[in-house]
Amino acid sequence: MKKIGHILARYSAWVLGLIKVLGIWGVFVIAFADSALLGMPVDFIVATYVYQDRHRMLLYVAMASLGSAVGSIPLYLIGYAGGEKVLRKRLTEERFQKIHQSFERNEFWALMFPGMLPPPMPFKVFVLAAAVFEMRFRDFMVAIFAGRFVRFLALSILVLWFGPQVISHFGGVFKQHWLLLSGGILELGLIVWLFALRSKRKSAGSASKDTADDQP
Repeated sequence: MKKIGHILARYSAWVLGLIKVLGIWGVFVIAFADSALLGMPVDFIVATYVYQDRHRMLLYVAMASLGSAVGSIPLYLIGYAGGEKVLRKRLTEERFQKIHQSFERNEFWALMFPGMLPPPMPFKVFVLAAAVFEMRFRDFMVAIFAGRFVRFLALSILVLWFGPQVISHFGGVFKQHWLLLSGGILELGLIVWLFALRSKRKSAGSASKDTADDQP
């Protein structure tokens, strides 16, 4: 146990040293690496950045979300090029069919929702599935960005709410509060989207009316 603790301590020190070198881009790089290939402590990094500089919270959340989305592109290409065999090896036939059905019903939510959840959610399986089931690339990127944005924003709020100690207990705290936080964030986002859509329609309606009035 002491040896494992020593390894973890050295690993944490290495990660913290890395983000000092990378500066503000550290959160993007770690999120990219976590999605692309390596299992990186992205939640710990986001929480650390936010706690040390809360005024840039939304910037760090957005950069981490973008890093996760961009880092998922290699896995998308693998899936698109013939990743069904890889996916079937990792899933039972029943699980494979359930995921397939979820993408057929609503592919955006089928990818975004797992992106909101912390480990041990096997998110890379859903990323690979999105490509295997031929999800459009634009929707793929937006769904990952949106899901990760909700997750990292909820984490950031918890960090500012409970303090830095939540970093080491993120899994348990997030499981207790993620539905409330994620639901509130999604509801706020929906209200903003509906308001923007309504304003756009009003502008379009006014433009059409002006055009009609100008005609003889």
